[in-house]
Amino acid sequence: MTKYQTLIPKHFEGTIEGKNTHLLLLKNEGGMQVLLTDYGARIVSILVPDNKGNLVDVALGFDSIQAYLDSDEKYHGCTAGRFANRIAAGKFEIDGKHYTLPQNNGNNCLHGGISGFHDKVWDRRVTYQSHVEFYYVSPDGEEGFPGNLKVMVSYTLTRNNEIIIKYHAQSDADTHVNLTNHTYFNLDGEGSGDVLQQILQINSDEVLFVDDNQIPNAIVPVEGTAFDFRIPKPIVQDITANNEQLIAAKGYDHCYVNNQPISQPCATVYSKNTGIQLDVFTTEPGVQLYTANWMTGNDFGKRGYKYLPYAGFCLETQHFPDTPNQAEFPSTLLKAGESFDSETHFKFSIKK
Repeated sequence: MTKYQTLIPKHFEGTIEGKNTHLLLLKNEGGMQVLLTDYGARIVSILVPDNKGNLVDVALGFDSIQAYLDSDEKYHGCTAGRFANRIAAGKFEIDGKHYTLPQNNGNNCLHGGISGFHDKVWDRRVTYQSHVEFYYVSPDGEEGFPGNLKVMVSYTLTRNNEIIIKYHAQSDADTHVNLTNHTYFNLDGEGSGDVLQQILQINSDEVLFVDDNQIPNAIVPVEGTAFDFRIPKPIVQDITANNEQLIAAKGYDHCYVNNQPISQPCATVYSKNTGIQLDVFTTEPGVQLYTANWMTGNDFGKRGYKYLPYAGFCLETQHFPDTPNQAEFPSTLLKAGESFDSETHFKFSIKK
């Protein structure tokens, strides 16, 4: 059975709020391909050679723009912002001024609100077949955030089967910014079942535990816990451990503290079935492991299979959740006129 579905560009041609959408293709000399759309500046498909030389689509997603609009899960492959992850009670303050955001995740503001960056059609510029830049201007007050924020997200596919994502943002007023890519990966291939047997390593000594509202309330050593991935192990190994954090979230949905330089992977995942390995590198201080615990089964992916819980995993490189309200965390405050810059690499290879 083929491990990927040939996507039809016409199915990605639409108009949302007066802006046209498209399917874009990056490819390299080794045959790897990355398909993206300007709706949400998102990854639609990642085609990687497996240990038999066959292309495997390792990114969950859909085969048309309409399917993205109709889906239960809105964040497949997207650029999440203005603030990725959660802000408690949808509130923060800057210099004594209070700001109120949409509460779209219980009491929290999640991934920038109801109509965050995932829900916008970005402008684009394609350079050759290996590089694309997406641009968006978020107006002052959009989803409650202050400042006119100019954002650029670029994707570069290298000859070494590495996707380099760079983020750049500037605002004309002090604001909070936290950007990430929200691709759901399955190294066995999209629609092939769950990811629970895939082998995960996270090079982190600490993880953020959360309260009943999924807001961080402690930084905890991973040693001796189900959250210890310093030695590679199957995702499933401890996911059903008798741990309040895992029970409440139905799996992993936690931010790990990243102290690795961008030259060293913060996380590595490997599939014994395909031989495909993913290494993640970032300049960000955290990486959120999410094991798709809340997928409903109502969405059907590119090959027509249901997306059930654990159909993919996310490694969302980012600042910590609720940072605007937790002064001890690395700051997400972007001062007027200053620049936000961040970089993340997804590198694919065959494990020898």
